[in-house]
Amino acid sequence: MLTSVEGRSVVVTGSSKGIGKGIAKVFAKQGAKVLIVARGLDDAEATADEIRSEGGTAAAFSADVTNSDSLDAMASAAAERHGGIDILCCNAGIFPQNHLENMSSDEWDLVLGTNLKGTFLTIKSCLPNLKESGSGRIIITSSITGPITGYPGWTHYGASKSGQLGFMKTACMEFAKYGITVNAVMPGNIITEGLEGLGADYLQTMAASIPLKRLGSVEDIGNAALFFASDEAAYITGQTIVVDGGQTIPESIEALEEA
Repeated sequence: MLTSVEGRSVVVTGSSKGIGKGIAKVFAKQGAKVLIVARGLDDAEATADEIRSEGGTAAAFSADVTNSDSLDAMASAAAERHGGIDILCCNAGIFPQNHLENMSSDEWDLVLGTNLKGTFLTIKSCLPNLKESGSGRIIITSSITGPITGYPGWTHYGASKSGQLGFMKTACMEFAKYGITVNAVMPGNIITEGLEGLGADYLQTMAASIPLKRLGSVEDIGNAALFFASDEAAYITGQTIVVDGGQTIPESIEALEEA
């Protein structure tokens, strides 16, 4: 059993829906005080209300991860409402699909600015509070797309997710002297609101390429983040966990058929 995170202050960006919401709810169920951060305050409030209705502690804040002033205000709000920041989950990200030959430089900048620069800005704003924690934890939501796999239309997304891991390798060294660890979770195909809208046939086709024959849940990602935030993971930094049901293992569909 992992050491409880009860009472610890957790900030989760991009947590009004999808994987971020799953991460936030996992931490809240373990007794953490969670700040739900999203661009839309109404959506953030709805998620915080849901957590509170289930007996958890949560507050909502509207912030844009591309704006340092907005993130400074977010960090101040977390400190004011929950007594500091012990755990930071950098989850906010976008993934508009467009093939490279049709992609504009503005589209490229938007994705890199949100996913990669947004990670840098979020961490920088929260760092003073993480240092005060004495055992700060930073968990980055990366992806298998980019670091391991590719998918047409996501060159900018893949670059941003690979960039997060390169960023992490040096950040974890710089922050080690403060007792802060930096690790990343790399999700595969996870069922979220967007995927559910694609229909049952599409989901079944996706699941067929995964050894465990199912898509992951947002809680699966939240549980991996929870491990990195635990005391038991205190000696782990600069590392990744792939949570994909084994999707990246087979060299072909035929390999799965032989299994």
